Amino acid sequence: MTKSDQELGMNRRMTRRDFIQDTGLAALAASLPSGVQGSASQQTNHQNYPPTRTGLRGSHPGSFEAAHALSDGARLATATDLNEHYDLVVVGGGISGLAAAYYYQRRFGAKAKILIIENHDDFGGHARRNEFHQGGQMRLSLGGTHNLEHWKFSDTANRLMSDLGINHQKLRESMEFTYGYGAKNGDAIWFDEETYGTNKLVYGYTLENWSLGQSIECIDEFPLSAEAKDQLKRLYTTRSNMLRDSSKAEAEALLSGISYPDFLRQYAGLGNEAIQLFNTSQHGTWGVELRALSAAEGFSAGLPGLNLLGAVEEMEDRDYPVTMFPDGNASVARLLVQKLIPEVSPGANVDNIALAKFDYGRLDDVASSVRLRLNSTVVNAHNTADGVMVTYANGSQTVSVTSNHCVMACYHSMLPHLLPELPDEQKEAQKYNVKMPLLLANVLLKSSKSMDKLGIDHVSCPGRMLRDLFMFKGINTGGYAHPMDDDGPVPLVFWGSLSPPPEAQTFKDQLRTSREKMLKFNFSDYEREIRTVLDGLLAPAGFNVQEDILAITVNRWPHGYSYEYLDLWDEDFEEGKAPHEVASRPYGRITFANSDAGASAYTHVAIDEAYRSVSQLP
Repeated sequence: MTKSDQELGMNRRMTRRDFIQDTGLAALAASLPSGVQGSASQQTNHQNYPPTRTGLRGSHPGSFEAAHALSDGARLATATDLNEHYDLVVVGGGISGLAAAYYYQRRFGAKAKILIIENHDDFGGHARRNEFHQGGQMRLSLGGTHNLEHWKFSDTANRLMSDLGINHQKLRESMEFTYGYGAKNGDAIWFDEETYGTNKLVYGYTLENWSLGQSIECIDEFPLSAEAKDQLKRLYTTRSNMLRDSSKAEAEALLSGISYPDFLRQYAGLGNEAIQLFNTSQHGTWGVELRALSAAEGFSAGLPGLNLLGAVEEMEDRDYPVTMFPDGNASVARLLVQKLIPEVSPGANVDNIALAKFDYGRLDDVASSVRLRLNSTVVNAHNTADGVMVTYANGSQTVSVTSNHCVMACYHSMLPHLLPELPDEQKEAQKYNVKMPLLLANVLLKSSKSMDKLGIDHVSCPGRMLRDLFMFKGINTGGYAHPMDDDGPVPLVFWGSLSPPPEAQTFKDQLRTSREKMLKFNFSDYEREIRTVLDGLLAPAGFNVQEDILAITVNRWPHGYSYEYLDLWDEDFEEGKAPHEVASRPYGRITFANSDAGASAYTHVAIDEAYRSVSQLP
């Protein structure tokens, strides 16, 4: 039975700090200094410290309206020249933009004057820090980018990690966190009453391929028809090789040319009732509905079916030795900012970065060789006879600065609007990049006791808006400690995307309609979903939905993961002619960074592209 908002605790009053999510553009403009000689960060005090803000975060209200107006055809207002000249202007204060500034100093000298312009009220891009104090002791969580897949790093990325003092072995030794796979009752799946007719938590089940033969009995507990349960059992237990008579090329063509759900339907004998369990399984890791992925891509993500091809993956093969900070990769961004602007956090280093105090009022200090200007949306950049002019909107005013060089470390899909003089071929290539929506919501629970009583750290919710949730503790690095056996206040992370409507057939239509839905929802929509799930899942273990939620931070990223080429939707481009390669060609004194330039949504790619962009500057 659907509960009322009052029964879910929606009427419970949180502190003012918990509801800054409705800051409109007009209110934002009113808070900015009239001289516009610095960013709103100069006005920041402890109560206005971005990492502690709750409500709607990520691409928060006030961070995207100017860009959306520009993309919708709005004409630029006449800009006021600030008479500020820099050696380098970086557009975008994410890890790629910060790394570009760092590499520029290495190439052109530590005294180079650099301005980094960022449209959000915090730096780091998707590497966003969420900081909670509502339970007493500070609790940290990630608001976007999770971890470092260090085994994939280039020499360039490894050198930067070394420069920042990051030691992956030491980080691994300080990690107990495993995304829930080490919990007492293993992984779990929760069926909700609204979708399945009953609230049912089933232990020890994961959809992934390495669960073959381990999850068969628990399938009997699923609130599905007997036929659907039998189909799932056969999927996990059948040992065959349907491609034994096919050549390697034929097998690859088949598996890359059929969607994973269609593979399950045509070759594994599953019906829609069984297949729907998988539909949103890659919302967090890929940011897409499963119908967008080929069978080959589904297998690479660990989904079942390899046993039908003569292969079996064992659980011990599923090692994911990432390194993490307690605020995700926000600590990497903080270390970069400290390198660039030491006055922001004197004495901060890798051993104390999680606890280090950052003075946002020093980010845009006129006395600093590097300045980071928040709440400022670039609306135009163009080459001039002796450099680059960059125009941006800061509150209600439009202003411009000049520089010798410019690195665009922002979303590539915005570049045709920011640089209309680019060659048409390059602008079309930039438009090809349609980013994948992503959402991470952090819920600070009063304690972990209800999850501990159930013996779970991670739950998959196939019938709900957000597919996965996990407790975030057990990362004891950067001076921060939150051990796994601590049953006090704990962040619970909801992670996923939003399903596009069935009528969205092409992949990019799916991404766009998912993004539209994400932006349409307000904070109360997300809060209601979160409270409904936690009430249904945890109430049997003593959780009080009206009393046991201390804070909610919803990090929505409508433009989330960088576009990656997929089997079903993208051709095999010739080297040098792929859209991301054409999109990132230098243009005069302007070059292009961001993970979009590498067509891969990883921190190390963002770093590599930053290095390339600086090396290409004339």
